[in-house]
Amino acid sequence: MEQVLVVDDDTTVRDVVRRYLEHAGYAVELAGDGEQALRLLAAKEPDIVVLDLMLPGMDGLEVCRRIRERGSTPVVMLTALGEEEDRIAGLQIGADDYVTKPFSPRELALRVSSVLRRAHRAFEPRVVRDGNLVLDVAAHTATLDGRPLQLTTREFDLLAFFIGNAGKAFGRSELLERVWGWQFGDQSTVTVHVRRLREKIEEDPAKPRRLSTVWGVGYRYDPCSTD
Repeated sequence: MEQVLVVDDDTTVRDVVRRYLEHAGYAVELAGDGEQALRLLAAKEPDIVVLDLMLPGMDGLEVCRRIRERGSTPVVMLTALGEEEDRIAGLQIGADDYVTKPFSPRELALRVSSVLRRAHRAFEPRVVRDGNLVLDVAAHTATLDGRPLQLTTREFDLLAFFIGNAGKAFGRSELLERVWGWQFGDQSTVTVHVRRLREKIEEDPAKPRRLSTVWGVGYRYDPCSTD
């Protein structure tokens, strides 16, 4: 049974989310603040973390940052409606998804299921190479110049999608649907993830050679196999 760590200082929110996730078939651990969340993360090693941004003491952004320092455990952030800058900051740190408050517990359960499904997707064993960039889609790892890249689940999925469709331009709404599995959503999510990928795979993110912007359309991956 997959385990979910729910981090929120509101006992009512924690209880409602716990009941919905347990009904969906997940084992649930609860934490009311960042310090408790990190202790449970170390002890229980959950499959995914549902993390509120507004926590007492250590806020959700700092908790997410520390989770990313530990590894690639998927994170779904809970944010208040209108906190766009905080949502973008969470995505930049490495959150895989977010849900805005007030939210439908059923929607949250579906988002958790979607992120976990992508995190554990069964890829066909194959290695994709583009010059000094190598993706092992079976092992879900990536290296650049032989050095491991620290990619979140969503970043890996997006990069694998781009490389698998090299030379084709995709709009942000299409990427949301094909990579995130969303029929609708905040398209700035795609913008943030593309920016993060550029910071990790481009020699000069301001002048990307691989992940190009196609003005008026979206983004296109251009192979650099001669590198």
